[in-house]
Formats: sequence, structure tokens, C-alpha cells
Amino acid sequence: MLLFYTYFFGVDSNDFGYVLSFSLFLMPITIATTYVFIYKIIPEYLITKRYFLFALYSFYAVIISAYLIVLSVFYGLVYLSNFEYSNMAPISKSLLFVAIGVYLVVIMVSAFKLLKLNVKHTEETKILETKILETQLKLKEQELNYLKMQIHPHFLFNTLNTMYGFALKKADETPEMILKLSNLLDYLLYQVDKPFVSLSNEINHINDYIELEKMRFNDTLQIDFNTENILDDIKIAPMLLLPFVENSFKHGSLKKGILKVDINLYCENKSIYFNIENTNNTNQISEKGIGLENIKKRLDLLYKDKYNLKIINENGLFKVHLKLDTL
Repeated sequence: MLLFYTYFFGVDSNDFGYVLSFSLFLMPITIATTYVFIYKIIPEYLITKRYFLFALYSFYAVIISAYLIVLSVFYGLVYLSNFEYSNMAPISKSLLFVAIGVYLVVIMVSAFKLLKLNVKHTEETKILETKILETQLKLKEQELNYLKMQIHPHFLFNTLNTMYGFALKKADETPEMILKLSNLLDYLLYQVDKPFVSLSNEINHINDYIELEKMRFNDTLQIDFNTENILDDIKIAPMLLLPFVENSFKHGSLKKGILKVDINLYCENKSIYFNIENTNNTNQISEKGIGLENIKKRLDLLYKDKYNLKIINENGLFKVHLKLDTL
């Protein structure tokens, strides 16, 4: 600031002592005005959007500083020039130019202060947004875990209940049933914690589940499970399709002593198409047990805006059509 003032007020003047003394007198005025703006008025009133108080106190600061600038001109005239107007440095004679020199410094430093505050605010906003995103992610993970925990008991209850009946009969199918249940338990307890598994892996466990249900239903089940164009590189969230299959068995109805279930699964253009229908005696969509609402929540959490789910219950058939765009 001292270098700026000595250069600014030294234009067309050879009296370095006058210029230096005038600059030294003007510096405290400039510093005080600048500090009032950057440490008081800007942070407390402009940044907090209290614009009326900002304008009011800025007006006060300008009035007081202008009065001090007038004193500086009189200082140059009285003490440095001995009332000789011609001895004053040319620029220091003009109250306007002196004010421009002072307020130019104030404006430049205030602009730099605003830039720093803006950068600091941006960094704080980014940190806050990151924390919010992390919190939302944790909440979504907890909700997903909760939905998965709701699904697990239904598989275990149905299968163990069937296995109990087979064990009482000492049926030969019991060991095979235990093996398939073991595979399902491995999937439920360990694989389900993974974010994604291969679609073929999900299909294998659907097959295991179907085989278990065949043992439970005996001759009262007619099921057709068709897969086509299953690509090895397609991933899917674990336990996403299996609940639909479980739901068709749990809430399906026998017609003429037979429960019919048709499942079609195929891939096309990196999209998964899953269609399942079963016989049903009611015209209302059941939300008991696993609940279709829980399945929808999982889809919303995992594939928001990347899936299309249609559920139709009419003419004695319960149909589910799911199109899933892989991530």
C-alpha cells in the first residue's frame, strides 16, 4: 500500500518527503476502512444477506472515512505545505483523487475477501454434501438390509416345514432336499451381501428353489421355467427375482387341483425381461408375507428409473412383467 501511494501521489511531484509523509498519514485511514469492511461489514451483513444493515453500515463507514480523507488533504495543506497550495503534490490537491486512491484499495481487498469467503463456503458446501450423501447411502444400505431380512425367513420356513414332512415319512428325497437347502442358505447368508451377482447365479438358485417346491407340491404343481439368451456378463442385485418366484408359490391358488406357474426370463440389449404368472382365485393383489411393496422398494433403491414393473391380476391369473435395465 505504501509503494502504491508513493507512486500514485508522486506523479508530477519531485518532493519525495511530502509524498511519503502524506502516504503514511493516509495509510491508517485506508487500513481502518478496509478492516471494517472485510472483518465486520462483509462477513456479518453481506454474507448473511442482511442487505439493509450492510447498506446502512457501509454508508456510515464511507461517511467517516470521507471525513478522514478530508483531514488528510488539510494535513497535506497545513503541515506539509505550510498553507502553500502550490507546494502540494498535484494529485493530493484533489479530494476526488485521494478518495479514489483510498477506496480503490478498499474495493480490491474487499473483493479478495469475498473471493476467499466464496471459496471457503464452496468447500464447506462440498463437505456437507458429501456427508449428506454418505448418510443417505448408509440409510439406503440399512433399508436394503432390512428388506432382505424380511425375505429370508419365508424361504427357511417353507423349506424346513416341507423337509420336516419328508423326514417324518423317511422319504428318499430328503438328502437331496437338504443339499438344495444348503445351497440356498449359502446364497441367502453370504452371496446376498454382495452388491451384484451374475444373472446365471440367480437363475441357479431359482432352479434350486423350484426343485424344493416340486418336492413340497408333488403332483399338484405344473411349472414351466424358460430362460433364453442369458449373457454371462450381466449382473443383477442378489435376491431380486427369487422373491417373485416365492410369491407365486406362496400366494398362488390351486385350480382343479393344480397350481400352474409359468416363468420366462430372457435378455435383450443389456436389459432383463422377467415374466411370471400363476393361477389365482382372488382379484386382489396380495401384499402379505414378503409383500410386493417390499420388492418395489428394493427396485426403487437399486434400480431407480431403470426398471418397469407391471402387475396384473385378472381372469384367474396373477401376472408380473418386469423389465430391468442392467447397471
